[in-house]
Amino acid sequence: MEYQMLVLDLDGTLTNSEKKITPPTKKALIEIQEEGKKVVLASGRPINGVLPLAEELELKKYGSYILSFNGARITRCSDGQLLYNRTLPRDVLKPVYDITCSYPGLDIITYEGPDIISGIACNEYTEKESYINKMPVVHMDDFTGHLTFPVNKLLITGNPAVIEEAMEDLKKRFHKLLNIYRSEPYFLEIMPQNIDKAYSLQKLLSSLGLTADQMICCGDGYNDLSMIEYAGLGVAMENAQPIVKDSADFITRSNDEDGILYVIEKFMKET
Repeated sequence: MEYQMLVLDLDGTLTNSEKKITPPTKKALIEIQEEGKKVVLASGRPINGVLPLAEELELKKYGSYILSFNGARITRCSDGQLLYNRTLPRDVLKPVYDITCSYPGLDIITYEGPDIISGIACNEYTEKESYINKMPVVHMDDFTGHLTFPVNKLLITGNPAVIEEAMEDLKKRFHKLLNIYRSEPYFLEIMPQNIDKAYSLQKLLSSLGLTADQMICCGDGYNDLSMIEYAGLGVAMENAQPIVKDSADFITRSNDEDGILYVIEKFMKET
Protein backbone atom coordinates (compact mmCIF):
# COMPACT_ATOMS: atom_id res chain seq x y z
CA MET A 1 0.00 0.00 0.00
CA GLU A 2 1.31 3.44 -0.94
CA TYR A 3 0.39 5.81 1.86
CA GLN A 4 -0.78 9.25 0.77
CA MET A 5 -1.52 10.90 4.10
CA LEU A 6 0.41 11.14 7.37
CA VAL A 7 -1.60 12.26 10.38
CA LEU A 8 0.33 13.42 13.43
CA ASP A 9 -0.58 14.20 16.98
CA LEU A 10 1.65 16.99 18.29
CA ASP A 11 2.68 16.77 21.94
CA GLY A 12 4.55 13.55 22.68
CA THR A 13 4.46 12.59 18.99
CA LEU A 14 5.63 15.17 16.47
CA THR A 15 7.44 17.35 19.01
CA ASN A 16 10.12 16.18 21.43
CA SER A 17 10.25 16.85 25.16
CA GLU A 18 11.33 20.43 24.44
CA LYS A 19 8.16 20.91 22.32
CA LYS A 20 10.29 21.19 19.18
CA ILE A 21 10.39 19.45 15.79
CA THR A 22 13.91 18.20 15.15
CA PRO A 23 15.59 19.31 11.88
CA PRO A 24 15.73 15.75 10.39
CA THR A 25 12.01 15.20 11.06
CA LYS A 26 11.12 18.62 9.64
CA LYS A 27 13.15 17.93 6.48
CA ALA A 28 11.46 14.56 5.96
CA LEU A 29 7.96 16.01 6.42
CA ILE A 30 8.60 18.73 3.86
CA GLU A 31 10.04 16.17 1.43
CA ILE A 32 6.95 13.94 1.50
CA GLN A 33 4.76 16.99 0.88
CA GLU A 34 6.96 17.86 -2.11
CA GLU A 35 6.15 14.37 -3.40
CA GLY A 36 2.43 15.19 -3.24
CA LYS A 37 1.57 13.50 0.04
CA LYS A 38 -0.49 15.31 2.66
CA VAL A 39 0.45 15.99 6.26
CA VAL A 40 -2.31 16.52 8.81
CA LEU A 41 -1.61 17.97 12.25
CA ALA A 42 -4.31 16.44 14.45
CA SER A 43 -4.47 17.89 17.93
CA GLY A 44 -6.67 18.79 20.83
CA ARG A 45 -5.07 22.23 20.63
CA PRO A 46 -6.98 25.24 19.32
CA ILE A 47 -6.05 26.50 15.86
CA ASN A 48 -3.80 29.25 17.29
CA GLY A 49 -1.86 26.61 19.19
CA VAL A 50 -1.22 24.58 16.02
CA LEU A 51 -0.41 27.36 13.53
CA PRO A 52 3.24 27.89 14.52
CA LEU A 53 4.03 24.23 13.81
CA ALA A 54 2.00 24.32 10.60
CA GLU A 55 4.02 27.32 9.44
CA GLU A 56 7.28 25.59 10.34
CA LEU A 57 6.30 22.60 8.21
CA GLU A 58 5.07 24.80 5.32
CA LEU A 59 1.60 23.24 5.32
CA LYS A 60 0.16 26.31 3.55
CA LYS A 61 2.59 25.98 0.63
CA TYR A 62 1.79 22.31 0.10
CA GLY A 63 -1.96 22.39 0.77
CA SER A 64 -1.91 20.21 3.86
CA TYR A 65 -4.37 20.35 6.79
CA ILE A 66 -4.93 21.14 10.45
CA LEU A 67 -7.40 19.12 12.48
CA SER A 68 -7.86 21.12 15.68
CA PHE A 69 -10.01 20.75 18.82
CA ASN A 70 -9.68 16.94 18.57
CA GLY A 71 -11.51 16.98 15.26
CA ALA A 72 -14.20 19.59 15.78
CA ARG A 73 -12.57 21.79 13.13
CA ILE A 74 -10.71 20.98 9.90
CA THR A 75 -8.77 23.78 8.23
CA ARG A 76 -7.21 23.70 4.77
CA CYS A 77 -3.92 25.51 5.15
CA SER A 78 -3.59 26.70 1.55
CA ASP A 79 -6.42 29.22 1.96
CA GLY A 80 -7.57 28.93 5.59
CA GLN A 81 -10.95 27.54 4.57
CA LEU A 82 -12.91 25.58 7.17
CA LEU A 83 -13.88 22.21 5.72
CA TYR A 84 -15.64 21.11 8.89
CA ASN A 85 -16.70 22.91 12.05
CA ARG A 86 -18.72 21.52 14.96
CA THR A 87 -19.56 23.48 18.12
CA LEU A 88 -21.04 22.71 21.52
CA PRO A 89 -24.77 23.25 22.12
CA ARG A 90 -25.18 26.54 23.96
CA ASP A 91 -27.55 25.06 26.55
CA VAL A 92 -24.85 22.73 27.95
CA LEU A 93 -22.28 25.43 28.71
CA LYS A 94 -23.68 26.59 32.07
CA PRO A 95 -24.54 23.10 33.42
CA VAL A 96 -21.02 21.85 32.58
CA TYR A 97 -19.56 24.94 34.27
CA ASP A 98 -21.73 24.47 37.38
CA ILE A 99 -20.74 20.81 37.78
CA THR A 100 -17.07 21.69 37.35
CA CYS A 101 -17.36 24.35 40.06
CA SER A 102 -18.62 21.71 42.50
CA TYR A 103 -15.26 19.88 42.46
CA PRO A 104 -12.29 21.31 44.37
CA GLY A 105 -9.32 22.70 42.48
CA LEU A 106 -10.69 22.28 38.97
CA ASP A 107 -10.63 24.97 36.30
CA ILE A 108 -12.67 25.16 33.09
CA ILE A 109 -11.29 26.85 30.01
CA THR A 110 -12.02 27.55 26.36
CA TYR A 111 -10.32 29.48 23.59
CA GLU A 112 -11.02 32.88 22.05
CA GLY A 113 -8.69 34.07 19.32
CA PRO A 114 -5.18 34.30 20.80
CA ASP A 115 -6.36 33.79 24.41
CA ILE A 116 -7.26 30.97 26.77
CA ILE A 117 -10.35 31.93 28.77
CA SER A 118 -10.39 30.60 32.35
CA GLY A 119 -13.70 30.33 34.16
CA ILE A 120 -12.83 29.41 37.76
CA ALA A 121 -9.21 29.85 38.86
CA CYS A 122 -6.01 29.14 36.97
CA ASN A 123 -4.29 26.01 38.30
CA GLU A 124 -0.98 24.37 37.37
CA TYR A 125 -2.66 22.37 34.62
CA THR A 126 -4.25 25.43 33.04
CA GLU A 127 -0.78 26.97 33.12
CA LYS A 128 0.51 23.83 31.37
CA GLU A 129 -2.08 24.28 28.62
CA SER A 130 -1.00 27.92 28.30
CA TYR A 131 2.64 26.86 27.94
CA ILE A 132 1.87 24.15 25.38
CA ASN A 133 -0.10 26.50 23.15
CA LYS A 134 1.92 29.67 23.81
CA MET A 135 -1.36 31.43 24.58
CA PRO A 136 -2.00 33.70 27.61
CA VAL A 137 -4.70 32.92 30.18
CA VAL A 138 -7.44 35.52 30.71
CA HIS A 139 -9.78 35.01 33.68
CA MET A 140 -13.49 35.78 33.26
CA ASP A 141 -15.68 36.08 36.36
CA ASP A 142 -18.82 35.60 34.25
CA PHE A 143 -17.45 32.72 32.21
CA THR A 144 -20.64 31.43 30.63
CA GLY A 145 -21.95 34.95 30.08
CA HIS A 146 -18.79 35.72 28.13
CA LEU A 147 -19.25 32.76 25.78
CA THR A 148 -21.29 34.56 23.13
CA PHE A 149 -19.14 33.06 20.34
CA PRO A 150 -19.27 29.50 18.94
CA VAL A 151 -17.39 27.13 21.27
CA ASN A 152 -15.71 24.07 19.74
CA LYS A 153 -14.41 22.67 23.02
CA LEU A 154 -14.30 23.09 26.78
CA LEU A 155 -11.35 21.74 28.72
CA ILE A 156 -11.48 20.93 32.43
CA THR A 157 -8.08 20.92 34.12
CA GLY A 158 -7.06 19.63 37.53
CA ASN A 159 -5.74 16.87 39.74
CA PRO A 160 -6.20 13.51 37.95
CA ALA A 161 -8.12 11.92 40.84
CA VAL A 162 -10.61 14.78 40.93
CA ILE A 163 -10.82 14.82 37.12
CA GLU A 164 -11.81 11.15 37.25
CA GLU A 165 -14.69 11.89 39.63
CA ALA A 166 -15.90 14.84 37.59
CA MET A 167 -15.74 12.81 34.39
CA GLU A 168 -18.06 10.14 35.75
CA ASP A 169 -20.51 12.80 36.94
CA LEU A 170 -20.49 14.64 33.60
CA LYS A 171 -20.85 11.44 31.60
CA LYS A 172 -23.96 10.46 33.55
CA ARG A 173 -25.50 13.87 32.89
CA PHE A 174 -24.50 14.39 29.25
CA HIS A 175 -23.75 10.95 27.79
CA LYS A 176 -26.24 11.43 24.93
CA LEU A 177 -25.29 15.03 24.23
CA LEU A 178 -21.51 15.32 24.50
CA ASN A 179 -18.29 13.41 23.91
CA ILE A 180 -16.36 13.45 27.21
CA TYR A 181 -12.94 11.91 27.66
CA ARG A 182 -9.45 12.50 29.06
CA SER A 183 -6.68 13.47 26.64
CA GLU A 184 -4.27 13.42 29.59
CA PRO A 185 -4.92 12.33 33.18
CA TYR A 186 -5.24 16.03 34.12
CA PHE A 187 -7.19 17.22 31.02
CA LEU A 188 -10.89 16.42 30.53
CA GLU A 189 -12.17 17.21 27.04
CA ILE A 190 -15.78 18.31 26.57
CA MET A 191 -16.63 17.93 22.89
CA PRO A 192 -19.68 17.87 20.62
CA GLN A 193 -21.30 14.44 20.35
CA ASN A 194 -19.62 11.93 18.03
CA ILE A 195 -16.56 14.12 17.53
CA ASP A 196 -13.12 12.59 17.71
CA LYS A 197 -10.08 12.50 15.45
CA ALA A 198 -11.24 9.43 13.50
CA TYR A 199 -14.68 10.87 12.74
CA SER A 200 -13.19 14.06 11.33
CA LEU A 201 -10.54 12.20 9.35
CA GLN A 202 -13.35 10.25 7.68
CA LYS A 203 -14.75 13.59 6.50
CA LEU A 204 -11.36 14.75 5.23
CA LEU A 205 -10.53 11.51 3.43
CA SER A 206 -13.90 11.52 1.71
CA SER A 207 -13.38 15.08 0.47
CA LEU A 208 -10.00 14.09 -1.00
CA GLY A 209 -11.11 10.81 -2.56
CA LEU A 210 -8.81 8.79 -0.30
CA THR A 211 -9.47 5.80 1.96
CA ALA A 212 -8.32 4.96 5.47
CA ASP A 213 -6.02 2.31 3.97
CA GLN A 214 -3.97 5.14 2.42
CA MET A 215 -3.45 6.88 5.75
CA ILE A 216 -0.92 6.53 8.57
CA CYS A 217 -1.90 7.95 11.97
CA CYS A 218 0.66 8.48 14.74
CA GLY A 219 -0.01 9.32 18.37
CA ASP A 220 0.69 8.71 22.03
CA GLY A 221 -2.38 9.68 24.07
CA TYR A 222 -5.96 8.65 24.84
CA ASN A 223 -7.42 11.06 22.29
CA ASP A 224 -5.34 9.41 19.54
CA LEU A 225 -6.91 5.99 20.02
CA SER A 226 -9.79 6.45 17.59
CA MET A 227 -7.58 7.54 14.68
CA ILE A 228 -4.93 4.90 15.36
CA GLU A 229 -7.60 2.18 15.27
CA TYR A 230 -9.18 3.69 12.12
CA ALA A 231 -6.02 4.21 10.05
CA GLY A 232 -4.64 1.83 7.48
CA LEU A 233 -1.51 1.91 9.61
CA GLY A 234 -1.95 2.96 13.23
CA VAL A 235 1.33 3.91 14.89
CA ALA A 236 2.01 4.38 18.60
CA MET A 237 5.08 6.16 19.89
CA GLU A 238 7.39 4.22 22.20
CA ASN A 239 6.43 6.78 24.86
CA ALA A 240 2.69 6.25 24.30
CA GLN A 241 0.13 5.26 26.91
CA PRO A 242 -0.04 1.43 27.22
CA ILE A 243 -3.60 1.29 25.84
CA VAL A 244 -2.44 3.17 22.74
CA LYS A 245 0.40 0.74 22.16
CA ASP A 246 -1.99 -2.19 22.54
CA SER A 247 -4.24 -0.72 19.81
CA ALA A 248 -1.49 0.13 17.31
CA ASP A 249 -0.31 -1.83 14.26
CA PHE A 250 3.26 -0.61 14.76
CA ILE A 251 5.27 0.93 17.60
CA THR A 252 7.89 3.44 16.51
CA ARG A 253 10.70 5.10 18.43
CA SER A 254 9.94 7.71 21.06
CA ASN A 255 9.32 11.38 20.36
CA ASP A 256 12.84 12.08 21.67
CA GLU A 257 14.34 9.59 19.18
CA ASP A 258 12.80 10.96 15.96
CA GLY A 259 10.02 8.38 15.97
CA ILE A 260 8.14 10.16 13.17
CA LEU A 261 11.24 10.24 10.99
CA TYR A 262 11.53 6.48 11.49
CA VAL A 263 7.92 6.01 10.30
CA ILE A 264 8.53 8.13 7.19
CA GLU A 265 11.69 6.25 6.28
CA LYS A 266 10.11 2.84 6.86
CA PHE A 267 6.68 3.37 5.27
CA MET A 268 6.60 6.52 3.11
CA LYS A 269 10.01 7.08 1.57
CA GLU A 270 10.02 6.66 -2.19
CA THR A 271 12.58 4.16 -3.47
